[in-house]
Amino acid sequence: MCGIVGAIGSRNIVPVLVEGLKRLEYRGYDSCGVAVLQDSQLRRTRSTERVAELAAQAQQDGVQSTLGIAHTRWATHGAPAVHNAHPHFSHGPGADASTSKPGRVALVHNGIIENHEELRRELQAKGYQFLSQTDTEVIAHLVDHLYDGDLYAAVKAATKRLTGAYAIAVFHRDEPQRVVGARHGSPLIMGVGGVDASERFLASDAMALAGVTDQIVYLEEGDVVDLQPGRHWIEHIAPGASEHVRVDAADRPVRTVTAHSGAVELGPYRHYMQKEIFEQPRAIADTLEGVEGIAASLFGDGAEEIFKKVDRVLILACGTSYYSGSAAKYWLESIAKIPTQVEIASEYRYRDSVPVPSTLVVTISQSGETADTIAALKHARSLGMEHTLTICNVSTSAMVRECKLAYVTRAGVEIGVASTKAFTTQLAGLFLLTLTLAKLRGHLSPEQEAEHLTAMRHLPAALQSVLALEPQVMAWADSFARKENALFLGRGLHYPIALEGSLKLKEISYIHAEAYPAGELKHGPLALVTSEMPVVVVAPNDVLLEKLKSNMQEVKARGGELYVCADADTHIQAEPGIHVIRLPEHYGALSPILHVVPLQLLAYHTACAKGTDVDKPRNLAKSVTVE
Repeated sequence: MCGIVGAIGSRNIVPVLVEGLKRLEYRGYDSCGVAVLQDSQLRRTRSTERVAELAAQAQQDGVQSTLGIAHTRWATHGAPAVHNAHPHFSHGPGADASTSKPGRVALVHNGIIENHEELRRELQAKGYQFLSQTDTEVIAHLVDHLYDGDLYAAVKAATKRLTGAYAIAVFHRDEPQRVVGARHGSPLIMGVGGVDASERFLASDAMALAGVTDQIVYLEEGDVVDLQPGRHWIEHIAPGASEHVRVDAADRPVRTVTAHSGAVELGPYRHYMQKEIFEQPRAIADTLEGVEGIAASLFGDGAEEIFKKVDRVLILACGTSYYSGSAAKYWLESIAKIPTQVEIASEYRYRDSVPVPSTLVVTISQSGETADTIAALKHARSLGMEHTLTICNVSTSAMVRECKLAYVTRAGVEIGVASTKAFTTQLAGLFLLTLTLAKLRGHLSPEQEAEHLTAMRHLPAALQSVLALEPQVMAWADSFARKENALFLGRGLHYPIALEGSLKLKEISYIHAEAYPAGELKHGPLALVTSEMPVVVVAPNDVLLEKLKSNMQEVKARGGELYVCADADTHIQAEPGIHVIRLPEHYGALSPILHVVPLQLLAYHTACAKGTDVDKPRNLAKSVTVE
């Protein structure tokens, strides 16, 4: 879940490394660091502050070079402290090696090495001293131990000993014209060219290289890449193979990837989260661009053949994506009439389940690199379920490559850790899937198809109208900021939206919040309700509205304070103890996409009122690439 950058070129690349880290900081911000080869010596600067401070520190320390690596950390093994910050060095074996010998190997890593304890004991027996609690330092010492004049060979040999997930970048003091990278289970891309054709780069994400190069090579699982000025080559080791094999350039083509630096500019907004909330009308419009009718071809070649073979759906996802899948279950079963199961990916792979080969396995992920979801997908396939589809925001991600079919949402780069526009575009993609399966199964008439498409095309305008309610939400936020707990209620299709609203509030304001189906109130949660626990109610005008009104009265009767997101025609009136924000319309089946927006804004403005770090909430990171 960390972010890594590496570079080799003909200029001082430290500013490039630091700027790349700024764009990867969403992946983790417990610490950061940069290491270079300067005057034939390893030099580094590390900090537990943010990357902006690291840049000033590196400049103050006079760190500069044509070769270097950098890292921003989300802590797994070891506390967020400077001695655990990357890059890690190996000085070779010896009790006093770190003080008496110059550094030899510098390395950064994203992932988790599962056999680090075993390797640590082995290396300690060979005289290596460990200065951190990280699993990463094991890799640095292992590379040093295996080094015999060829860094590329040493890294290849080291990767054969590693169990777990990793993307690494490493250089050696004795090879000043070489940076080596390797990937297994964590994302890694290579950039070609920069100010001149000789520059080469490594990064966790192409966005890190925005404004530097748009020529990108996507590395595959098992790749080891050798970067030298003006050239590079890749070798690959297949699962179960004993040796690496040279990869032909045509198998790892250089692609032009448009990663505009403007995507990481805030413009008039205070935070990325706010920017991304307000980008939702455009994101939905882009996601639906070119959709003229409902057809299986929207999901890729061969989709119709696959869809005709399936008789049920299994959705695998984590976090916010799990909630979008949970909402889609209601659509799939009510509109497409297809049995649907939604599983938390991290749980699914570790429990006994009953595989059905005729299942359409749908994975949902913003990044397409979510480790738990990829592992769950592979587990499902190992059970014989080969009909796979992903709803994903990154067309070049591992998830897209792993699945036979894909619907790539066009949310654009999402930097705020708390997902917003990725969620609503996922829902749009899942609704298209619902309509497609309904049509193929004979449950969607031409008239219904036309009505649904008209409603979808109206979404951007409807979202703009809902966003105009921001001032009313801000008034709510002032009250919420003084609370320690909150309860979110929804029924049916909107229960997952209550769950998502609860998660948003937890993530960025640190207020404890939980969500319940409103009908479950009297089965326990009602005991929590006091005037100090605000209750947020998602109240669309649907078949469960009258039941929901009864649930609201249960809360009011016990002194609870209600905050209601209602449709225009629900006839819920504001009164003492009941605060109402009225959405401009009634949105039917697409209501979840609209009703989640006030909850996003509530979480955002509550966090602002509390003064938390909205875009970088404590203990979290954007792309969860570790299990």
